[in-house]
Amino acid sequence: MIKINNQLLFLSSIALVLISSLLIRWVEPETFPTLFDGFWWVMTTVTTVGYGDLSPATVGGRLIAIFLYLVGIGLIGVVIGKVVDGLTMYRKMREDGTIVFKEKGHYIIIGWSQKAAFAVKEILATKPDTEIVIIDTMEKAPLLAENIHYVRGDAAAPSTLHQANIMEAKAVLIFADDEIHNSQLKDGKTLLISSTIESLNSEVHTVVEVMEEHHIRNFEHVNVNEFIFSHETISSLAVRSAFIKGISGVFSQLLNRDQGDDLYHIPTKSSWNTYRDAFQELLNYGATLIADRQNLSINRMLDEQIPNEAELYIICDKETYQDILKEVTQ
Repeated sequence: MIKINNQLLFLSSIALVLISSLLIRWVEPETFPTLFDGFWWVMTTVTTVGYGDLSPATVGGRLIAIFLYLVGIGLIGVVIGKVVDGLTMYRKMREDGTIVFKEKGHYIIIGWSQKAAFAVKEILATKPDTEIVIIDTMEKAPLLAENIHYVRGDAAAPSTLHQANIMEAKAVLIFADDEIHNSQLKDGKTLLISSTIESLNSEVHTVVEVMEEHHIRNFEHVNVNEFIFSHETISSLAVRSAFIKGISGVFSQLLNRDQGDDLYHIPTKSSWNTYRDAFQELLNYGATLIADRQNLSINRMLDEQIPNEAELYIICDKETYQDILKEVTQ
């Protein structure tokens, strides 16, 4: 039975249960007045529970029972074992990173590190039900949860990216390899991964960590949407903190969703013609309009028309943002 094809095994089990239920109902209609009574007795018999509330009294009924003892219990036992084995194998595949992810609208994080761990935490804090796929070469998954998955392999290999379903991903975050100490080699590996992603899905939103700003020119042929400079950001923040006490707390609050006000993207409302319209209405909610894309000079262009392609950003707390979002999307 163990060597039988799984599909045949499950179909045989279903057929055994249904036929046995019909037979016992036909052989002993007085003991089993309904088909469900026959089904109940068959299931309690083949699963070795045997409540004893129903039992055959005729020779024919008892022969059916003997057949179920000899064949049915073994067959159903193998089926249950196959199911348990399948669940165990699936968990092992998730831990080993050999699964093929098939969901859509997920986020892919390439390169596991402490920065990647913080990125996962931030994604889940922003949208708890987000599906996340981590790609790395570690033997075991660094992190697993219901909506966190792991794919083991070379992120520059198309097969690995296909395994993570790059074609249906919403965004990809590529972190520099911390095991490489040379910044040129780090950015070179990142460039190779970015190029592979571009060749497979040029539409996916890609965010890349770059060690040195002058390396960006090497990414000109690759459709990278955002660049993050680790060394530059840390150094700039350290210098600002040295000159202005407490400024690091302001940046931390804007970058961390766990405390205080935060930076949110807000859709444009049809009734907003100028930035002043949006600024004033948002201010009434308790939110401050600060930018359109990378343009931070909103307060000097309040009377200008809001373009159709505008991407507005506000600062407020989470509750205020949810209230505004309900109003804007109505």
